[in-house]
Amino acid sequence: MPSSEPHDTWVPRPRRRETPLGLLGHGVKFLGYSTLAGVLLAGIALPAAGALGLGMKSGVEEFDSIPADLKTPALTQASWIYDAKGQQIAKVYERDRRVITGEEMGTLIRQAQVDIEDARFYEHGAVDLKGVLRAITKNAESGTAVQGASTLTQQYVKNVNVEKAGDDPVAVLEAQRKTLGRKVQELKYSIKLEEELTKDQILTNYLNITYYGQQAYGIQAAAQRYFSKNSKDLTVAEAATLAGLVQNPSQFDPKAHPEASRKRRDVVIDKMVENKHLTPEQAKEAKSGPVALHYQAPQNGCITADAGMGFFCDYVRHVIKQDPVFGKTAAERKKLWDQGGLFIHTTLDPVKQAAALKAVTTKVKVTDQVSAAMTMVEPGTGKILAMTQTRPYGIDPAKNQTVVNYNVDAGMGGGNGFQPGSNFKPIVAAAGLEAGLTSTQSYPSPNKMDWPTMTTCEGTWKNLEKGKKGGTIPNESSGEVGPYELKEAMALSVNTYFVQMEQEIGLCAVKQMANKLGVASKASGKPLEELPALGLGTQEVSPLVMANVYATFANRGTYCTPVAISSVTTMDGKDVPVSPAKCDRVMSESTADVINTVLLGVTEKGGTARDLGLNDDRQIAGKTGTSDEKKSAWFSGYTANLAASVWLGGPAGGVPMKNITIGGKRFDEVFGATGPGPIWQLAMNDAVRGMPEQEFETVYIPNPPPKRDPSASPGSGSGSPWTTWPGGQPTDVAPNWPGGRTQSPFRQPTRKPAQPTQQEQPTQRDQAPQDQAPQGQQGQQGQPEEQHGDG
Repeated sequence: MPSSEPHDTWVPRPRRRETPLGLLGHGVKFLGYSTLAGVLLAGIALPAAGALGLGMKSGVEEFDSIPADLKTPALTQASWIYDAKGQQIAKVYERDRRVITGEEMGTLIRQAQVDIEDARFYEHGAVDLKGVLRAITKNAESGTAVQGASTLTQQYVKNVNVEKAGDDPVAVLEAQRKTLGRKVQELKYSIKLEEELTKDQILTNYLNITYYGQQAYGIQAAAQRYFSKNSKDLTVAEAATLAGLVQNPSQFDPKAHPEASRKRRDVVIDKMVENKHLTPEQAKEAKSGPVALHYQAPQNGCITADAGMGFFCDYVRHVIKQDPVFGKTAAERKKLWDQGGLFIHTTLDPVKQAAALKAVTTKVKVTDQVSAAMTMVEPGTGKILAMTQTRPYGIDPAKNQTVVNYNVDAGMGGGNGFQPGSNFKPIVAAAGLEAGLTSTQSYPSPNKMDWPTMTTCEGTWKNLEKGKKGGTIPNESSGEVGPYELKEAMALSVNTYFVQMEQEIGLCAVKQMANKLGVASKASGKPLEELPALGLGTQEVSPLVMANVYATFANRGTYCTPVAISSVTTMDGKDVPVSPAKCDRVMSESTADVINTVLLGVTEKGGTARDLGLNDDRQIAGKTGTSDEKKSAWFSGYTANLAASVWLGGPAGGVPMKNITIGGKRFDEVFGATGPGPIWQLAMNDAVRGMPEQEFETVYIPNPPPKRDPSASPGSGSGSPWTTWPGGQPTDVAPNWPGGRTQSPFRQPTRKPAQPTQQEQPTQRDQAPQDQAPQGQQGQQGQPEEQHGDG
C-alpha cells in the first residue's frame, strides 16, 4: 500500500519566468523603492494617518547610503568535542545550530515553511505587492498593524541582523525595531539578495538561521530538539509543527503549550492542502492525533560531559582561546570558539579516564574536607590521556561542585596550585647531574643545618637568620644523619642532602632545569622565586605540570609540551591547524637514566613509596611529596609508557591533613605514600591493563660505603654498628642495586608490594619539617624565604 506521506526528495525549483509584478519587484530604481518603503511603513508598521510623511526624505537618503552587498555573517553553530576513541565528550554552543544543505532538509519542511510564512514566495520578487495591498486593507480596517506583508526574504534579512547582534540585548532590540530606517534597509538588502541568490538558496538560508524555540536555531537543531531525528526524516505532522513555531516560538511551544501547538500545526497542514502540497487524506491522517514529541533537552557545555570529563573539556576550551594557532589575537580565537561549527578530536583516553575517575572518587568522597586530582600523560607524545578530580564539574556549591580545574594552572582554568613538596627533588637531582655531579654524589647531610648561602641567576642569596629556628632546615627523622649519596638520599627523601646539592650547583641551575621541564612559573602565573626552599617544593604547581615532568624522565630526557587536541575540522570538512607537541631534549639520556634508576629505588623496599607496586609487577618509578602541616600530599609515578601525578589536599590549600577522615578511612597524618599514593596505584592498575610492559634503561649505581651508627660501637653487644641501606641489609654487604637485590641492574625483579608493619614508618620520611625558613637576601636586598615543604 503506498504511503500517505508525500515524496520526500527535494528537487530545486527552476528559475521562474518573471511576471510583470515580479519584474517590478526586481527592477524599480532606488527612489521608487524608497517611496514604496514609505507606503509599506505607512500602511503596515506605522498605521497612523500622518505616518506617510514621516522621514520620507531622510528615508531616501538613508537608502542611498546603505552598502549594496548584504554581509551575511557565518552562522553561529554548535561544536562537538570527542575523546580519542571518537566518543562525544560534550556539545558546546553559543547558538545550538547545525547548518545543513537544502537536500539534507528534505521536502516537507521546505513546503510547510513556505506555505505558512509566504505562500507566494516563488512568484513574487523582494516585495509582494499583493500582500502589501492586502495588509494595508486589513490594517486600515482595524486601525492597527494586525497583518504584516514582509516576504520570507525580508524575514531572512531581519534574522541576519539579529544574528549579527549576537548576545547584545540592545543590539538585538535595535535589529527588531519597526523603524523607517530599518525597513528601508531590509528592503534594499532583500532586493540585492533576490538578484544574487535563487529562491531555493534563500529558503535554505532562512531555514538554517530561524529560531524555533527551546534554544534551537535552524531546522536541523529543531528537528533534533523536539523529535530526536534529522530534518529530512520529519513526518507531515512534525514538519507542520516546526513550521508553525516560527511566528511565535514561545506561544506555540509544543512542550510548554501542546494544545496551542496542535492548533497551529493544523493551520499549517490546512495551508499545505490549500497550496496542493498535501491531499485531504494526508492532511486528515496528519491531524489525527496530538503532537507526539521525542524531546531532547538542550545539552550545552562542559557541564554535560560524563565520566568526569568536564574539566578536560574546559581545558580544551582554554587551549583554543589561548593557542595562537587558532588565531593571532584573543578576539580572533574567541570568535572561532563562539562561532562554532567545529569537530574537535582530543587525546583523552576513555579507559584511562575511567580508571582515574574511579580512583579519585573511591579513595576520596565528594563530601570530604579535601579533594584529589589526577592527570595522566603519555611519555614521548605529550598527550593528555586522563584528567579528573573528586569534586564534580558544576556551579552548585551545595553539591560540592566546582568549575576550578585543580589539575591545571590558573591561566588554563585552574587555581593557584599546591606545594609539591619532595615531588620537586628529582628536578634538583637532574640539575645536579647536568651540572657534572655523579650518581654517587655524597654530602654530609647533617640532621639539621643552617640554610647556606647560594648563588642565583643574578646574585647571591644569604641567610639573615642563621642560628635561629627560622634559619635552619632539619631532616624529618632524628636518625637521618649523613653522609648520604644520591640513591639513598632520594629513597629516604633527605632534606639536607638536596639543600647541599642546591648550594653546590646554585639556584639558577635548579630554576633553569625546572623551566626546561615545563615548570615555567608557579601555577598562579607568577615566576619561580630563586629561594633555597625551591628544591624542597614550596612553590605551587599543578598535577598536569608534574605529570609531564615525570613523563620527561620516562622519555629519557626529551620534554614534550602537553597536548589535548589531536585534530579540528569544520562542518564542511576543512582541517583547522592544531599545535602538535613540541619535543626538545632538556637533559642527556644518561642523566635521565640515572634519575629513573634512582626513582625506581623510591618504590623499592625501604623507599618512601615501597608499597605502591602494581599488580602485574611491571617496573614503576616515582616520588612522594608532602607539604608543611600536611596541607597537600603528592605522588607522581610512572612506567616507561605512562606517567601520572596525583594531588590530595584542601582545594584552597588550608586543610591540615591530621586526624582526618578521607574516603571513610581515618588518618593520624597523611603522607604522599599513604594518601595520594594508593589513588595512583588503584588508577594505574586499571590504566596499564593491556598496555605493553616496557622497562627503563637503568644504570649501575654502587651503594654508598658503610657508615657507623654513632650510637653503637664495635663489640658493645648492642647490635651491628653499621647503618642499613633500603632492603634491610647492612650496607657493608648489600648488593649494588635498589632494594638490596643481586639482580642485574638492567632488569628489576618481579615482586608483590610489601605490606607495611606497625613498626615501619618509611612514609613519614617524605615530610618536611615545619620550621619557618629564614629571612634571606639576594645581593643587597633582604627577601623573606617561604615556608619550606616536604623533606
